[in-house]
This record gives sequence, structure tokens and C-alpha cells, in this order.
Amino acid sequence: MRPYFSTLLFCFLFIFSAFTQKNIDRIEPPNWWVDMESKDLQLMVYGQNIGHYKPAIKYDGVDIQQVIRVENPNYLFIDLNLDATVKAGTFDIVFYQREEEVERHSYSLYSRKDNAPYQKGFDTSDILYLITPDRFANGNAKNDELADMREGKDRAFKGGRHGGDIQGIIDNLDYIKDMGFTAIWLNPLLENDMEKYSYHGYSTTDFYKVDPRFGSNEMYQKLAEEADKKGIKLIMDMIVNHCGSFHWWMDDLPMDNWINQWDSYTETNHRKSLLQDPYAATLDKKVFADGWFVPTMPDLNQRNPLMANYLTQNAIWWIEYLGLAGIRMDTYPYPDMDYMTEWTERVMTEYPNFNVVGEEWYLIPSTVSYWQAGKQNRNGYTSALPSLMDFPVQNALVKALTEEESFGTGWIKLYEMLAQDFLYADPYNLVVFPDNHDMSRIFTQLNENYADFKLALTFFLTTRGIPQLYYGTEILMTNPDTDDHGIIRSDFPGGWKGDAIEAASGKGLTDQQKDGQQFLKDLMRWRNDTPTIHDGKLTHFIPKDGVYVYFRYDKSHKYMVILNKNKSDYNLKLDRFSELLSPSENGTDVLSGKKYDFSSGQIQLPVHGALILKVE
Repeated sequence: MRPYFSTLLFCFLFIFSAFTQKNIDRIEPPNWWVDMESKDLQLMVYGQNIGHYKPAIKYDGVDIQQVIRVENPNYLFIDLNLDATVKAGTFDIVFYQREEEVERHSYSLYSRKDNAPYQKGFDTSDILYLITPDRFANGNAKNDELADMREGKDRAFKGGRHGGDIQGIIDNLDYIKDMGFTAIWLNPLLENDMEKYSYHGYSTTDFYKVDPRFGSNEMYQKLAEEADKKGIKLIMDMIVNHCGSFHWWMDDLPMDNWINQWDSYTETNHRKSLLQDPYAATLDKKVFADGWFVPTMPDLNQRNPLMANYLTQNAIWWIEYLGLAGIRMDTYPYPDMDYMTEWTERVMTEYPNFNVVGEEWYLIPSTVSYWQAGKQNRNGYTSALPSLMDFPVQNALVKALTEEESFGTGWIKLYEMLAQDFLYADPYNLVVFPDNHDMSRIFTQLNENYADFKLALTFFLTTRGIPQLYYGTEILMTNPDTDDHGIIRSDFPGGWKGDAIEAASGKGLTDQQKDGQQFLKDLMRWRNDTPTIHDGKLTHFIPKDGVYVYFRYDKSHKYMVILNKNKSDYNLKLDRFSELLSPSENGTDVLSGKKYDFSSGQIQLPVHGALILKVE
């Protein structure tokens, strides 16, 4: 070939490739919906030198309000307004350079599901089942090992991936419903492409993509739909404080302040009282909020308005995509506190009947209550968060059952902790729980005392608030002699082919495990059908002689809950409960059906056990 022909061909191919190659790697959110409360939508466009391009859209009801270029030319942010006339459909975002079209990208707006803005969030009528997906059930062995993921399956390693997935949860929905659970909270399912310890899901590497070892976005949506058919709500575990160090943007950050960076690695001090402390040093508060959890979890900077918008829209996208009934927000106090109010307000504006529960792992109610919506804080901070995890009551319950009774120990710890409810704007909207994925199993915390276990679960399912149980609690799962999270989050028996024990069917369970499972099933099913326990008033009496008594009641019904730690016969005198109990009334144990006559002024209690008496 002659040289000039070669030169011409090279020039042609260069020009052709420049105008045909796709430089856009991603646009996020990947789609949106019409008729949202907020008419603003910000798109983050990522691709080689995309920041040098000029975008244009021709679609009725969609207007570009602003184009934001940042330090890194591989990013472009496009602010759109979707007015009230916009219809569902697909349009092109056309990118120009020097008035010449260089690329176009198809973008879709969808119609919302009927009643989507007013879908009901989880509430006091629900019982939440917390699941760590990798450890629950392996429904699809084909996704256990994927060549393009950094960590493969290693079920023999306590901290490795074991293969549980979304299909495994779908396969067990009938079991979950039959037990009496009405909602499932899943530890994070989004891509977590880290080199090790990736199973827990808290080091997100793509905020819009389900980890393929769990399934796909479509499979997550199928889970939501199948659960909804069975009357089971879905709660998503979210994180806005940090991402994983292998997140796709970490190799090419949009700008220097996209994450909180330090001259040298700085870890958060975890001193949560700092944000309420009137004497706290500014540096200490900065280290708490901007310090990293661990070196592999970059701390996100929500004070950057582009980052803030990205995270908030991501939450709204998942709520709409899945039809969620709630969000559990990880490490709620750690991100920028003003941003968290903004985030929650925007979510609740779009979904007024929604619920969000925040994790504030602190054992003092004055600190936990600080974050609940409606709380009047002395420093003027206003939160919009509806619910919180009730760590103070969880801790007090364990002390109540493991301490000897005295003036200041035993049941009185729980009684006095509940007495602190005056600090909360809405104590009934707190999530109460015996344990979760970050602490020892409740059966272990109670020294594997089965009688105490039943007392504990009776309390959590009859006190005020929204009860949550961790998978396997119903069969007395334990973590003896260790607090290693990999053991706490052990595999659910029967979730893998070939398991010798199958929790769902009862195969291989001990008699005690079967009894515990049936006890909880009976108790939860009764609770589901008893609105008085959901929303009724609570009156409790000072514990005496190892017995704690409280009442749940409304205009129609009254229930007397008696928790007895005594290991020998005990006759409970009824006269001190006279403000809520009459000698002419009788009680029926809601689980056994046994009748109790109050006319004698006393009743004999089951040894080291609980009674839930329907008073009539």
C-alpha cells in the first residue's frame, strides 16, 4: 500500500473512532421516575474527558438547569428539572464538542407504581427478621465463584464468603412467613468487591449494583415482589458514611474533597457523645465525623453538595425500584449531622408513610434520643429520623436476667431504663431486639439459659416498640467462647445442600431447639393478631422478689405480662396492681390457654418463666 493511502486510512479511522467510540462508562442514577415530589434530578456522568462535552436534551417536560464541571474532566454533573407535565418515556442525552455531536446516551423515565408515594413503612405491628444474606441460604450455587470478583467462596473460613444469596432468601419466604415475621431486614446486598471479608456487605463498591454473588438487581426486585405477595415488607440496609476502597471511583475521584482525606491515615475516635457534648473540642468532633472506620473504608464527605445529592438520590432510587417499606441506616451519627437531617427529610418528603431506623450504638438514652425526630435538643439540632435501634434496652435486659436481684441490680436495670422513655419523642417507634449481626447471640449472652431466653423473647415481643430478631435466634444459635463476627454470623442450618440439620423442617434440631422455635412461632403469631400489643399503653410496676410485671392495654383489651426469675414456687400477690386489676377479673394465658382466677388475691407463677394473661 502506498504511504499516502496508509496516511489517509489512518486519518479516516482516527476520525471515525473519535465519533463512534463510547466514552461514557456510566450515568447515575441509571433511570428515574415521573411524578416524584421533587422535580429536580442530578445526573452524574462518568467517562473519558466527558467534562469537555456539552449535553443537550430534547424531551417535553425535561430541562437542563445547570451543567457542573469539576476538577476531574472525566466527570460531568447535569441538573435536570422534570416538570409536572413530563411523561414516562425514553430520550437521548446528546453530547456535543465544538458544535459537533460526539456521543448520545439513552435515558428512561418510568411511571411509578400505584400508591408508591404512600406505601406503608414498617411499624409497631411488624416483627422484623434480620438476615445476613451470605450466611442464610445458598439458592444458586452457580454464582458462588465468579472470575471477575476479587473474593471467591470459602465456606470453611469463618470470615469468608459462604455462598448465601437472594435466591436462598426467596426459597425460604414461606418459612419466614409461617414463623410469624412480617418484614425482613437484609444486611447490604450491593456490590462489595473487596479482597477479603466481603461477605458482610458494608464496604460498597457500587451503589447501584447488587453484588453478582448474591444475584442481580432484577433478582432483588423479584425478592421484593415475592415477599410482598406474602405480606412481608422489605427493609434495606444502607450506608452513606463510607464506601469500600475498591469502589470504582476511588481510582479516579471527581474532586479532592469527594472523600474526607487527611495528611496521614486518621481513624474515627468512635466517641459518640462528642456531638452532644457542650465542652467538646472541635478537632475531636472532626476526627469522629471525618475519620475513617478502617483503612479499607474511605469516609465519604457529605458536605460536598454533589456527593450529598448522589447519596440521597441513591436512597430514593432503591426505595422506588424495590418498593421498600423501610431503611436501616448504618452508623447514623458518623456522617455529617446536618446532611443526615437533609437526607432523612428528603426521603420522608417523598414517602410520608415510610420508616427509617438509625443505628446509634450507645447505651445511654440521652444520646440515642438526640437523633429522633421531634426531640427538642438544647443545642438546637433538629433531626428528622423517625426510629432508632434501642441498644440501651437490649443491654439492660441482658443485665436484668444475668444479675442477681438486689435493690440496684436485676430487673430494676430494665425497669429504670424504660423509665428513661421520657427522653424520646416517640419511644413506640424504637426497634427493640435481643441481638443483631454485630453482637453475641442472645442465647450466648444469657449463658445458654433456656428459661432466661424465653423470658427475654417474651419481653421483646410484648414491650413497646418494633421487635427485630436475628436469623437463627428461633433455633437458639450460639457463639460459645468467642465474639468473632464470622461465628456470630454462622450459616443457617439447612441453607446449603447436604446440611445435616435443617432449621426450616426441624430435621436434626434438638428437642430444646424445636421447643424454642415453636415457642417463638406461637408468640409471634399471637402478637401479629393483637393490636393492643402494637400500640396499647404500657404501665409497669417496680420489680419485686425477682418478678417484673407490666400491662399493655387499650379501650378494648388488657394484657398482664409477668416475668418471673424465681427458680422455686412463687405466689404473686395481686393487690398492688389494683389500679389495673380487679379481683372480679380473670386471666387466660394466651399461649397455653390456662385459666387464672384473681378472686383469691394471688396466683401461683410458673417456675422461672413468663405469663401473658389476657385479662377479662
